[in-house]
Amino acid sequence: MKDLIKDFPITTKIKVEWRDMDAAGHVHNVKYLGYVESGRVAYFEALDFEVVPKIGVGFVVATIDCKYIFPVTYPDNVVLANRAVDYGEHHITLETHLFSEKYNRIVAISNQKLVFYDFENTCKMKMPDGFLEKMEVLENKKVSRI
Repeated sequence: MKDLIKDFPITTKIKVEWRDMDAAGHVHNVKYLGYVESGRVAYFEALDFEVVPKIGVGFVVATIDCKYIFPVTYPDNVVLANRAVDYGEHHITLETHLFSEKYNRIVAISNQKLVFYDFENTCKMKMPDGFLEKMEVLENKKVSRI
């Protein structure tokens, strides 16, 4: 598994629960988005960025996708590996690879475009000062701007 996640700065492990299963005997597709959310929160916490701001700057999910590659079944652990893949004046895009510990393989890939949002004034806003620098330190590389 270490070789599979070496290019990702943040990883999170989630235990697959029996309640995550669907009638077909594998994890229901909507559960993957919940797993991705947990990985996204871990990424922002690693940046010391307020995930649930009462006022001020936060982010909202503008788009999210999920490509399902291999079914996950109970019992297992899903390892989420997160990295930033691009950014713009008002957003960043995170890529999450989901891996099965049981099968030691990738099971899904998700991309999320996250828009910085001013919760006090209820509008999108520019990337906060210092955010890019923190992100590049975390990523230990330059992130492409689009």
